Amino acid sequence: MDKILCTGNYAAAEAVKYAKVDVVAGYPITPSTKIVEKINEDIAHGMKCKFISIEGEHSAMAATVAASAAGARVFTATSSQGLLYMHEVLHMAAGGRLPIVMANVNRGVFAPWTLKADHQDALSQRDTGWIQIYCASNQEIFNTILQAYKIAEKAYLPVMVNFDGFLLSHCEEPVSLPEEEKISTYLPDYKPMWSLNTENPTSFSNVTNPKEYADFRDKLSKDILNVGTIIKQAAYEYQECTELWDGDMIETYCTEDAEIILVAMGSVAADIKYCVDILRKEGVSVGLIRIRVFVPFPGIEIMNILKTDSKVIVIDRDYHFGAEDGIVISELRSFLYGKLNLKCLKGMVMGIGGKEITCEEIKRVIKKMEVEVYD
Repeated sequence: MDKILCTGNYAAAEAVKYAKVDVVAGYPITPSTKIVEKINEDIAHGMKCKFISIEGEHSAMAATVAASAAGARVFTATSSQGLLYMHEVLHMAAGGRLPIVMANVNRGVFAPWTLKADHQDALSQRDTGWIQIYCASNQEIFNTILQAYKIAEKAYLPVMVNFDGFLLSHCEEPVSLPEEEKISTYLPDYKPMWSLNTENPTSFSNVTNPKEYADFRDKLSKDILNVGTIIKQAAYEYQECTELWDGDMIETYCTEDAEIILVAMGSVAADIKYCVDILRKEGVSVGLIRIRVFVPFPGIEIMNILKTDSKVIVIDRDYHFGAEDGIVISELRSFLYGKLNLKCLKGMVMGIGGKEITCEEIKRVIKKMEVEVYD
């Protein structure tokens, strides 16, 4: 197994090459641009893949949808406003049950302009019907994109692989690259359920009557809700083939005896682990739950870690406009209602537009919560 030093964008492009993708449609937008540039370089050096250079992100997703509907294994990448511009076609991809994989390099949305990371772009697409996975390292980006094809092609659902702009996309980390033969065993050539075939013509997404429409949407909802089993299976099979592990719905750190649980997503998890180690040395009983899969929401997995006397702080890198807290805590609070009555459940919006989340900030949040609980 080779080990290289590379950026998150490079790791994503390398995973696409390993996946033997047929068609890539993309339009450059910071900080995801280097992904499609690297794929273009690989094609120039012999990678067998069709790249569609397109005039904008809406068309990039439309071309990706069309190629997938025709039977190709496909990929695209975007960020921020590009993802927002794709919004209309994201619904078509999910409703059409197309196994598309997309890398979304998280970046705050306009206005005002920012190039740095938060999760508003992806979380604003929560209800489009895409599976959403959030990575915390460059190795996880590589592993997850390969797993995403396994998930998408088993469940016939599109998968959005998210990772933080600049913090991961442009920073170099060691990444282990398995032998191509092992990846080919894990992810064989794509055999689509349907394809563009004049000998066996099919229609795609016709107009339906109300009952049929409701049945289609109900099945989509239930299949997304139950896809967790496929996500876990894809991770375990990947580990068997490569001896690399990045999977499951959540990751836990020092939660077994923790009185205070921090909940977060994305690259900030590494910083929080460091902070947890410091706080534990200072006598604070604290642990971390990192949400890896946001859609479907891993409520059961989180609830199984918590106790009634747990004090939980959810760190959101987004705003749930019109509500007091962020989107992640809103999901968690909704899931836990009537199931588990926590001693304390607080939300904090932090890290917006790339603003640094420091250990000192986390200490202040914990201290503030304890004052409120015992006041």
